[in-house]
Amino acid sequence: MDDATALLMTVTGRDRPGLTSGLCGALADVGARIVDMEQVTIRDRLVLGILVSLGDEEARTRAAVRSRAEELGVEVEFEPVAARQPTRDAVRHYVTILGQPLGARALSAVTGRIAECGANIDRIVRLSRYPILSFELLVSGGDPERLRRELVSEAAAQHIDVAVQRATLYRRAKRLIVIDVDSTLLQGEVIEDLAAHAGCQPEVTEITALAMEGALDFAEALRKRVALLEGLPASALDEVRDRVQLTPGARTLTRTLRRLGFVTGIVSGGFTHITDHLQRQLDIDHAHANTLEIRDGFLTGRLVGPLVDRPAKAEWLEELARRNGVPLGQTVAVGDGANDLDMLQRAGLGIAFNAKPLVRAAADTAVSVPYLDAILFLLGITREEIEAADAEDPGFTPPPRIPLPDAR
Repeated sequence: MDDATALLMTVTGRDRPGLTSGLCGALADVGARIVDMEQVTIRDRLVLGILVSLGDEEARTRAAVRSRAEELGVEVEFEPVAARQPTRDAVRHYVTILGQPLGARALSAVTGRIAECGANIDRIVRLSRYPILSFELLVSGGDPERLRRELVSEAAAQHIDVAVQRATLYRRAKRLIVIDVDSTLLQGEVIEDLAAHAGCQPEVTEITALAMEGALDFAEALRKRVALLEGLPASALDEVRDRVQLTPGARTLTRTLRRLGFVTGIVSGGFTHITDHLQRQLDIDHAHANTLEIRDGFLTGRLVGPLVDRPAKAEWLEELARRNGVPLGQTVAVGDGANDLDMLQRAGLGIAFNAKPLVRAAADTAVSVPYLDAILFLLGITREEIEAADAEDPGFTPPPRIPLPDAR
């Protein structure tokens, strides 16, 4: 297309049915060829951009579109532009910005960093207004590593979350998710609640903190903490199970993922007594955790079977992907502690949720808002889509799945 034959038309005004159709009809009447078009509507106010190839009919095109715009009650501006072919090898990324709050200063800082990296914002879409505000930016150009590094740094400075993902076909084609349990799917650590019943909570809390920060081997830390529970009545497991608190947004997340056809799994360095209950409660496909040894109604302070530790979590993610025929690139892992690191790095998208600094630095992206369903926004799913699906199908029942034995 020659640079001199392109005309950009910017239409603004109150949106109404048939508006775009009417303007496109006016273009058709004069034989103009539409080569690009994009529309944004905010609170019933429309901004519509149309790029057309004109030939020698610019005057007729302007007159026809201006006349139709007057009939439709909207305003139109014309600007001749250099219509270049898009650069085919330009790298594109989705930049997702989440905050509570997410102010103009933070948005200015992030978008400024994008420009400094030599990248351009091609499109902006709002994903949610509540419980957090979030936007998705489609960005082209710039050095990917620098872009990620600069935006992560700016996000920390602005106390918001920014995720950078390559814009590929697979972003919304994720098919399997594995979620850590303690301090991710659930609020708090179950083993600390058990320790409170056993009268050893301070000791267990200290060991837990060291393990989650990576300062103590998880397997060693787990055995030490379980040993402190020796003699605790097994009934305490039921009491703790009945009092566990789901992280806000957990039900919405799991319900929406099932509706989208995801295979869902939960994995825990905690205990099957809790994860089996959560699996039933949330209709999760698979669950994997440690089993406490119980004799004569009391905990022995030992575990039964293979240990679910940092390497085991990653191996289980791979096993689930293999058994369900899902490439690792189409998997998502979510966790908060050092024992989740291998799993997060092995997944196609590793998300650190309210995580320790070590984990945030190593994961693909991090979420610090206290809502687990914010993960859906990282997949490009909007709050409106979630609510519309719930409204249309309040009695949603997921399709039956072929049962697969879980490795425990």
